[in-house]
Amino acid sequence: MSDLESVPMLQLSEAPLIPWPSADGSRVPFEVFTRPDVFAREQEAIFRGPVWSYVALEAEIPEPNDFKTSFVGDTPVIVSRAEDGSLHVFVNRCAHRGSTVQRQTCGNARQHRCVYHQWAYNARGELVGVPYRRGVAGMGGYAADFDLRAHGLAKLRVASHKGVIFATFSPDTAPLEDYLEEPLLAAIDRLFSRPIRVLGHMRQRVRGNWKLYSENTRDPYHAALLHGFHATFGLYRTNQKRKGGTDSARAHSTGVTYGDDWRQAGRSGNIEQDKFVTNYSLADPSLLEGRPDFNDGVTVSITSIFPCLVIQQIMNTLATRHIRPKAADDFELYWTYFGYADDDEAMTATRLKQANLVGPAGLISMEDSEAIELIQRAIVRDGQENSFLEFGGLQADLDKDRQGEATIRAYWRYYAGLMGLAPAGGGA
Repeated sequence: MSDLESVPMLQLSEAPLIPWPSADGSRVPFEVFTRPDVFAREQEAIFRGPVWSYVALEAEIPEPNDFKTSFVGDTPVIVSRAEDGSLHVFVNRCAHRGSTVQRQTCGNARQHRCVYHQWAYNARGELVGVPYRRGVAGMGGYAADFDLRAHGLAKLRVASHKGVIFATFSPDTAPLEDYLEEPLLAAIDRLFSRPIRVLGHMRQRVRGNWKLYSENTRDPYHAALLHGFHATFGLYRTNQKRKGGTDSARAHSTGVTYGDDWRQAGRSGNIEQDKFVTNYSLADPSLLEGRPDFNDGVTVSITSIFPCLVIQQIMNTLATRHIRPKAADDFELYWTYFGYADDDEAMTATRLKQANLVGPAGLISMEDSEAIELIQRAIVRDGQENSFLEFGGLQADLDKDRQGEATIRAYWRYYAGLMGLAPAGGGA
Protein backbone atom coordinates (compact mmCIF):
# COMPACT_ATOMS: atom_id res chain seq x y z
CA MET A 1 0.00 0.00 0.00
CA SER A 2 1.39 3.42 -0.91
CA ASP A 3 1.63 6.17 1.68
CA LEU A 4 -1.34 7.95 0.15
CA GLU A 5 -3.74 5.08 -0.48
CA SER A 6 -5.09 5.45 3.04
CA VAL A 7 -5.67 9.21 2.69
CA PRO A 8 -9.20 10.08 1.58
CA MET A 9 -8.85 12.62 -1.22
CA LEU A 10 -11.63 15.18 -0.95
CA GLN A 11 -13.82 16.11 -3.89
CA LEU A 12 -13.24 19.82 -4.34
CA SER A 13 -16.21 22.00 -3.74
CA GLU A 14 -16.98 24.70 -6.23
CA ALA A 15 -14.96 27.88 -5.91
CA PRO A 16 -16.68 30.37 -3.62
CA LEU A 17 -18.63 33.03 -5.44
CA ILE A 18 -16.30 35.98 -5.06
CA PRO A 19 -16.04 38.76 -7.63
CA TRP A 20 -12.23 38.74 -7.95
CA PRO A 21 -11.51 42.28 -9.12
CA SER A 22 -8.32 41.90 -11.16
CA ALA A 23 -5.88 39.33 -12.49
CA ASP A 24 -2.80 41.31 -11.43
CA GLY A 25 -3.36 40.89 -7.68
CA SER A 26 -3.64 44.60 -7.00
CA ARG A 27 -7.18 44.32 -5.64
CA VAL A 28 -8.10 41.66 -3.07
CA PRO A 29 -11.69 41.35 -1.79
CA PHE A 30 -11.87 41.62 1.98
CA GLU A 31 -14.27 38.67 2.08
CA VAL A 32 -11.43 36.21 1.39
CA PHE A 33 -10.36 37.02 4.96
CA THR A 34 -13.77 36.60 6.59
CA ARG A 35 -15.88 33.91 4.90
CA PRO A 36 -16.01 30.40 6.42
CA ASP A 37 -16.70 28.83 3.00
CA VAL A 38 -13.47 30.36 1.67
CA PHE A 39 -11.58 28.94 4.65
CA ALA A 40 -13.13 25.50 4.05
CA ARG A 41 -12.14 25.49 0.39
CA GLU A 42 -8.59 26.51 1.30
CA GLN A 43 -8.30 23.29 3.30
CA GLU A 44 -9.20 21.32 0.17
CA ALA A 45 -7.59 23.29 -2.66
CA ILE A 46 -4.44 24.42 -0.85
CA PHE A 47 -3.58 22.39 2.24
CA ARG A 48 -4.78 19.10 0.73
CA GLY A 49 -3.81 20.26 -2.73
CA PRO A 50 -0.50 20.23 -4.67
CA VAL A 51 1.65 22.09 -2.13
CA TRP A 52 4.28 21.12 0.42
CA SER A 53 3.47 22.25 3.96
CA TYR A 54 6.13 22.75 6.63
CA VAL A 55 5.57 20.59 9.71
CA ALA A 56 8.76 20.50 11.82
CA LEU A 57 12.55 20.53 11.96
CA GLU A 58 14.49 17.27 12.03
CA ALA A 59 16.41 18.67 15.00
CA GLU A 60 13.15 18.51 16.98
CA ILE A 61 12.95 14.74 16.51
CA PRO A 62 16.58 13.59 16.45
CA GLU A 63 16.20 10.12 18.01
CA PRO A 64 14.26 6.99 16.98
CA ASN A 65 10.61 7.17 18.13
CA ASP A 66 10.83 10.94 18.73
CA PHE A 67 7.70 12.79 17.64
CA LYS A 68 6.17 16.23 17.42
CA THR A 69 2.52 17.10 16.85
CA SER A 70 1.92 19.69 14.15
CA PHE A 71 -0.63 20.83 11.57
CA VAL A 72 -1.19 20.89 7.82
CA GLY A 73 -3.74 23.64 7.49
CA ASP A 74 -6.26 22.83 10.22
CA THR A 75 -5.55 19.06 10.07
CA PRO A 76 -3.60 17.79 13.10
CA VAL A 77 -0.65 15.54 12.24
CA ILE A 78 2.09 13.63 14.02
CA VAL A 79 5.66 14.03 12.74
CA SER A 80 7.67 10.98 13.73
CA ARG A 81 11.09 9.38 13.35
CA ALA A 82 10.88 5.59 13.13
CA GLU A 83 13.34 3.09 14.58
CA ASP A 84 15.38 3.07 11.36
CA GLY A 85 15.63 6.88 11.30
CA SER A 86 13.07 7.39 8.54
CA LEU A 87 10.62 10.31 8.74
CA HIS A 88 6.85 9.88 8.78
CA VAL A 89 3.87 12.20 8.95
CA PHE A 90 0.36 10.89 9.60
CA VAL A 91 -2.99 12.37 10.55
CA ASN A 92 -3.49 12.59 14.31
CA ARG A 93 -6.94 10.99 14.16
CA CYS A 94 -7.73 7.45 15.26
CA ALA A 95 -8.89 5.09 12.51
CA HIS A 96 -11.48 3.67 14.90
CA ARG A 97 -13.77 6.49 16.02
CA GLY A 98 -11.86 9.59 14.99
CA SER A 99 -10.42 10.68 18.33
CA THR A 100 -7.17 12.61 18.65
CA VAL A 101 -4.46 10.00 19.22
CA GLN A 102 -1.38 11.87 20.43
CA ARG A 103 -2.20 14.67 22.87
CA GLN A 104 1.35 15.66 23.81
CA THR A 105 3.17 18.34 21.82
CA CYS A 106 6.37 16.29 21.58
CA GLY A 107 8.20 13.37 23.15
CA ASN A 108 9.47 9.87 22.52
CA ALA A 109 7.03 6.99 22.14
CA ARG A 110 7.26 3.52 20.62
CA GLN A 111 3.48 3.60 20.35
CA HIS A 112 0.87 6.30 19.95
CA ARG A 113 -2.17 5.08 21.84
CA CYS A 114 -5.69 6.47 21.55
CA VAL A 115 -7.08 7.12 25.01
CA TYR A 116 -10.66 6.28 24.00
CA HIS A 117 -10.37 2.56 23.09
CA GLN A 118 -6.60 2.06 23.30
CA TRP A 119 -5.94 1.43 19.61
CA ALA A 120 -2.13 1.64 19.34
CA TYR A 121 0.00 2.81 16.40
CA ASN A 122 3.75 2.60 15.90
CA ALA A 123 6.16 5.34 14.84
CA ARG A 124 5.19 4.76 11.20
CA GLY A 125 1.50 5.26 11.90
CA GLU A 126 0.73 1.55 11.49
CA LEU A 127 -1.89 -0.08 13.70
CA VAL A 128 -0.15 -2.59 15.97
CA GLY A 129 -2.60 -3.24 18.78
CA VAL A 130 -6.37 -3.48 19.33
CA PRO A 131 -7.79 -4.47 22.75
CA TYR A 132 -10.29 -7.33 22.86
CA ARG A 133 -9.61 -8.11 19.21
CA ARG A 134 -10.89 -11.69 19.67
CA GLY A 135 -13.59 -10.68 22.12
CA VAL A 136 -14.06 -11.56 25.79
CA ALA A 137 -15.83 -14.74 26.90
CA GLY A 138 -17.20 -15.22 23.42
CA MET A 139 -18.63 -11.73 23.14
CA GLY A 140 -17.46 -8.70 21.23
CA GLY A 141 -14.28 -8.69 19.17
CA TYR A 142 -13.71 -8.28 15.44
CA ALA A 143 -14.24 -10.57 12.49
CA ALA A 144 -11.64 -13.22 11.76
CA ASP A 145 -10.50 -11.34 8.66
CA PHE A 146 -9.90 -8.07 10.55
CA ASP A 147 -6.57 -6.78 9.16
CA LEU A 148 -4.44 -4.42 11.23
CA ARG A 149 -2.72 -3.21 8.06
CA ALA A 150 -5.98 -1.80 6.73
CA HIS A 151 -6.53 0.48 9.71
CA GLY A 152 -3.39 2.54 10.11
CA LEU A 153 -3.34 6.31 10.47
CA ALA A 154 -3.69 8.25 7.21
CA LYS A 155 -0.18 8.90 5.91
CA LEU A 156 1.18 11.88 4.01
CA ARG A 157 4.15 12.09 1.67
CA VAL A 158 7.22 13.44 3.47
CA ALA A 159 10.32 15.26 2.27
CA SER A 160 13.11 17.06 4.07
CA HIS A 161 15.60 19.63 2.82
CA LYS A 162 18.53 20.52 5.08
CA GLY A 163 16.53 19.19 8.02
CA VAL A 164 13.40 21.24 7.29
CA ILE A 165 10.50 18.76 7.06
CA PHE A 166 7.56 19.18 4.70
CA ALA A 167 4.50 17.00 4.05
CA THR A 168 1.76 16.83 1.43
CA PHE A 169 -1.56 15.05 1.04
CA SER A 170 -1.35 15.12 -2.74
CA PRO A 171 0.26 12.41 -4.88
CA ASP A 172 0.63 15.03 -7.61
CA THR A 173 2.78 17.52 -5.75
CA ALA A 174 6.12 18.02 -7.50
CA PRO A 175 9.30 16.90 -5.68
CA LEU A 176 10.15 19.31 -2.87
CA GLU A 177 13.22 20.82 -4.56
CA ASP A 178 11.17 21.46 -7.72
CA TYR A 179 8.42 23.05 -5.63
CA LEU A 180 10.83 25.39 -3.85
CA GLU A 181 13.31 26.18 -6.65
CA GLU A 182 16.05 28.78 -6.47
CA PRO A 183 16.61 31.16 -4.76
CA LEU A 184 14.47 29.62 -1.99
CA LEU A 185 16.71 26.57 -1.79
CA ALA A 186 19.74 28.83 -1.48
CA ALA A 187 18.07 30.76 1.36
CA ILE A 188 17.36 27.52 3.25
CA ASP A 189 20.85 26.18 2.53
CA ARG A 190 22.38 29.34 3.94
CA LEU A 191 20.62 29.24 7.32
CA PHE A 192 20.85 25.45 7.64
CA SER A 193 24.44 25.17 6.42
CA ARG A 194 25.52 23.76 9.81
CA PRO A 195 23.85 21.34 12.20
CA ILE A 196 21.35 23.18 14.37
CA ARG A 197 20.16 22.94 17.95
CA VAL A 198 16.62 23.89 18.95
CA LEU A 199 16.59 26.52 21.70
CA GLY A 200 12.87 26.72 22.40
CA HIS A 201 9.40 27.61 21.19
CA MET A 202 6.80 30.33 21.52
CA ARG A 203 3.29 30.43 20.21
CA GLN A 204 0.55 32.99 20.01
CA ARG A 205 -3.07 33.10 18.90
CA VAL A 206 -3.95 35.88 16.49
CA ARG A 207 -7.58 36.88 15.91
CA GLY A 208 -7.18 37.42 12.22
CA ASN A 209 -6.97 35.56 8.92
CA TRP A 210 -3.84 33.52 8.25
CA LYS A 211 -3.31 35.12 4.83
CA LEU A 212 -2.88 38.54 6.41
CA TYR A 213 0.27 37.21 8.06
CA SER A 214 1.43 35.71 4.74
CA GLU A 215 1.02 39.17 3.24
CA ASN A 216 2.89 40.75 6.13
CA THR A 217 6.00 38.63 5.69
CA ARG A 218 6.17 39.53 1.99
CA ASP A 219 5.88 43.25 2.75
CA PRO A 220 9.13 45.14 3.45
CA TYR A 221 7.20 48.39 3.00
CA HIS A 222 5.85 48.38 6.56
CA ALA A 223 9.03 47.46 8.44
CA ALA A 224 10.44 50.94 9.01
CA LEU A 225 6.96 52.46 9.43
CA LEU A 226 5.09 50.11 11.76
CA HIS A 227 7.98 48.87 13.86
CA GLY A 228 9.11 51.69 16.13
CA PHE A 229 12.02 49.68 17.53
CA HIS A 230 13.45 49.20 14.02
CA ALA A 231 13.33 52.89 13.27
CA THR A 232 14.37 54.15 16.69
CA PHE A 233 17.49 52.00 16.85
CA GLY A 234 18.26 51.99 13.13
CA LEU A 235 18.08 48.24 12.60
CA TYR A 236 15.92 48.48 9.48
CA ARG A 237 16.07 51.69 7.49
CA THR A 238 14.61 52.76 4.18
CA ASN A 239 18.04 53.55 2.74
CA GLN A 240 19.52 50.10 3.29
CA LYS A 241 20.43 47.73 0.48
CA ARG A 242 18.03 44.87 -0.27
CA LYS A 243 17.93 41.94 -2.60
CA GLY A 244 15.89 38.78 -3.01
CA GLY A 245 13.81 36.76 -5.39
CA THR A 246 11.04 34.25 -5.94
CA ASP A 247 10.38 30.88 -7.54
CA SER A 248 9.05 30.71 -11.10
CA ALA A 249 5.46 30.20 -9.91
CA ARG A 250 5.81 33.30 -7.69
CA ALA A 251 4.42 31.44 -4.70
CA HIS A 252 7.40 32.01 -2.41
CA SER A 253 9.60 34.98 -1.64
CA THR A 254 12.97 35.58 -0.04
CA GLY A 255 14.63 38.86 0.77
CA VAL A 256 17.60 40.16 2.71
CA THR A 257 18.81 43.48 4.05
CA TYR A 258 22.56 43.85 4.02
CA GLY A 259 25.57 46.10 3.94
CA ASP A 260 25.72 47.52 7.48
CA ASP A 261 26.97 46.07 10.73
CA TRP A 262 23.87 46.15 12.94
CA ARG A 263 26.08 46.90 15.95
CA GLN A 264 26.68 50.35 14.44
CA ALA A 265 23.00 50.88 13.59
CA GLY A 266 22.17 52.92 16.66
CA ARG A 267 24.72 55.54 15.56
CA SER A 268 23.18 55.98 12.11
CA GLY A 269 20.97 58.91 13.07
CA ASN A 270 17.48 59.87 12.03
CA ILE A 271 16.90 59.39 8.32
CA GLU A 272 13.46 60.98 8.26
CA GLN A 273 11.57 57.99 9.63
CA ASP A 274 8.75 59.38 11.71
CA LYS A 275 8.96 56.60 14.29
CA PHE A 276 12.46 57.62 15.36
CA VAL A 277 12.36 58.53 19.06
CA THR A 278 15.48 60.44 20.06
CA ASN A 279 15.10 60.13 23.83
CA TYR A 280 14.80 56.33 23.87
CA SER A 281 17.77 54.18 24.82
CA LEU A 282 18.30 50.56 25.73
CA ALA A 283 18.63 49.69 29.40
CA ASP A 284 20.70 46.71 28.22
CA PRO A 285 22.73 47.72 25.12
CA SER A 286 24.11 44.17 24.89
CA LEU A 287 20.81 43.25 23.19
CA LEU A 288 22.26 44.62 19.95
CA GLU A 289 25.68 43.06 20.35
CA GLY A 290 26.72 39.59 19.24
CA ARG A 291 28.70 38.76 16.14
CA PRO A 292 27.69 38.01 12.53
CA ASP A 293 27.01 34.36 11.74
CA PHE A 294 27.96 34.83 8.08
CA ASN A 295 30.42 36.87 6.07
CA ASP A 296 27.85 38.22 3.61
CA GLY A 297 26.81 41.37 5.47
CA VAL A 298 23.18 40.23 5.81
CA THR A 299 21.50 41.57 8.94
CA VAL A 300 17.89 40.55 8.21
CA SER A 301 16.69 37.62 6.11
CA ILE A 302 13.02 36.73 5.70
CA THR A 303 12.04 33.72 3.57
CA SER A 304 8.32 33.06 3.05
CA ILE A 305 7.35 29.66 1.65
CA PHE A 306 3.76 29.11 0.53
CA PRO A 307 1.51 28.37 2.22
CA CYS A 308 2.56 28.69 5.87
CA LEU A 309 6.29 28.85 6.59
CA VAL A 310 8.54 31.80 7.39
CA ILE A 311 12.25 31.34 8.08
CA GLN A 312 14.03 34.28 9.67
CA GLN A 313 17.40 35.64 10.56
CA ILE A 314 17.21 38.92 12.45
CA MET A 315 20.74 39.67 13.57
CA ASN A 316 21.61 36.56 15.62
CA THR A 317 18.08 35.30 16.24
CA LEU A 318 17.15 32.38 13.98
CA ALA A 319 13.69 30.88 13.85
CA THR A 320 10.98 29.23 11.84
CA ARG A 321 7.46 30.62 12.08
CA HIS A 322 4.66 28.16 11.36
CA ILE A 323 1.31 29.72 10.48
CA ARG A 324 -1.44 27.35 11.67
CA PRO A 325 -4.94 28.35 10.43
CA LYS A 326 -7.80 27.65 12.84
CA ALA A 327 -10.75 29.53 11.33
CA ALA A 328 -11.40 32.36 8.89
CA ASP A 329 -10.61 34.85 11.66
CA ASP A 330 -8.18 32.87 13.81
CA PHE A 331 -4.70 31.39 13.45
CA GLU A 332 -1.85 30.27 15.65
CA LEU A 333 1.71 31.41 15.06
CA TYR A 334 4.23 28.83 16.28
CA TRP A 335 7.86 29.96 16.61
CA THR A 336 10.78 27.52 16.77
CA TYR A 337 14.05 29.20 17.78
CA PHE A 338 17.35 27.58 16.96
CA GLY A 339 21.09 28.09 17.00
CA TYR A 340 23.99 26.06 15.68
CA ALA A 341 25.26 22.93 17.37
CA ASP A 342 28.77 24.38 17.57
CA ASP A 343 27.71 27.70 19.15
CA ASP A 344 29.75 28.65 22.18
CA GLU A 345 28.07 29.68 25.42
CA ALA A 346 28.29 33.39 24.63
CA MET A 347 26.58 33.00 21.25
CA THR A 348 23.78 30.90 22.74
CA ALA A 349 23.23 33.60 25.36
CA THR A 350 23.10 36.23 22.59
CA ARG A 351 20.55 34.25 20.60
CA LEU A 352 18.35 33.80 23.64
CA LYS A 353 18.54 37.49 24.49
CA GLN A 354 17.78 38.55 20.91
CA ALA A 355 14.79 36.21 20.90
CA ASN A 356 13.12 39.08 22.74
CA LEU A 357 13.06 40.95 19.43
CA VAL A 358 10.46 38.59 17.97
CA GLY A 359 7.61 36.39 19.15
CA PRO A 360 4.29 37.30 20.81
CA ALA A 361 5.77 40.22 22.79
CA GLY A 362 8.79 40.85 20.60
CA LEU A 363 10.26 44.34 20.60
CA ILE A 364 9.94 44.25 16.81
CA SER A 365 7.22 41.79 15.89
CA MET A 366 4.50 42.47 18.44
CA GLU A 367 3.00 45.13 16.15
CA ASP A 368 2.42 42.66 13.31
CA SER A 369 -0.30 40.70 15.08
CA GLU A 370 -1.93 43.92 16.26
CA ALA A 371 -1.98 45.28 12.70
CA ILE A 372 -3.59 42.05 11.49
CA GLU A 373 -6.30 42.20 14.14
CA LEU A 374 -6.94 45.86 13.31
CA ILE A 375 -7.62 44.81 9.71
CA GLN A 376 -9.81 41.87 10.68
CA ARG A 377 -12.00 43.99 12.93
CA ALA A 378 -12.39 46.73 10.36
CA ILE A 379 -13.36 44.62 7.32
CA VAL A 380 -15.89 42.28 8.92
CA ARG A 381 -18.95 44.04 7.43
CA ASP A 382 -17.51 45.25 4.13
CA GLY A 383 -16.44 42.11 2.29
CA GLN A 384 -17.17 43.56 -1.14
CA GLU A 385 -14.55 46.25 -0.65
CA ASN A 386 -10.95 45.60 -1.70
CA SER A 387 -7.45 46.14 -0.47
CA PHE A 388 -5.28 48.37 -2.68
CA LEU A 389 -1.84 46.98 -3.62
CA GLU A 390 -0.06 49.30 -6.03
CA PHE A 391 2.95 50.53 -4.07
CA GLY A 392 5.98 50.35 -6.34
CA GLY A 393 3.82 50.40 -9.48
CA LEU A 394 2.12 47.59 -11.34
CA GLN A 395 5.04 47.23 -13.75
CA ALA A 396 7.64 46.74 -11.01
CA ASP A 397 10.29 44.08 -11.64
CA LEU A 398 9.43 41.35 -9.14
CA ASP A 399 13.03 40.20 -8.94
CA LYS A 400 14.34 43.70 -8.23
CA ASP A 401 11.58 45.50 -6.36
CA ARG A 402 12.34 44.71 -2.74
CA GLN A 403 10.54 47.69 -1.26
CA GLY A 404 7.11 47.66 -2.90
CA GLU A 405 4.13 45.31 -3.01
CA ALA A 406 5.08 43.26 -6.08
CA THR A 407 5.66 40.06 -4.06
CA ILE A 408 2.27 40.43 -2.37
CA ARG A 409 0.52 40.79 -5.73
CA ALA A 410 2.35 37.68 -6.96
CA TYR A 411 1.22 35.79 -3.85
CA TRP A 412 -2.41 36.65 -4.58
CA ARG A 413 -2.14 35.59 -8.22
CA TYR A 414 -0.83 32.18 -7.14
CA TYR A 415 -3.48 31.87 -4.44
CA ALA A 416 -6.31 32.74 -6.83
CA GLY A 417 -5.08 30.11 -9.28
CA LEU A 418 -5.10 27.36 -6.65
CA MET A 419 -8.51 28.42 -5.42
CA GLY A 420 -10.06 28.57 -8.89
CA LEU A 421 -10.89 32.24 -8.57
CA ALA A 422 -11.05 34.28 -11.77
CA PRO A 423 -11.43 38.03 -12.34
CA ALA A 424 -15.02 39.15 -12.73
CA GLY A 425 -15.76 39.33 -16.45
CA GLY A 426 -12.32 37.88 -17.21
CA GLY A 427 -10.71 41.32 -17.10
CA ALA A 428 -7.33 42.34 -15.73
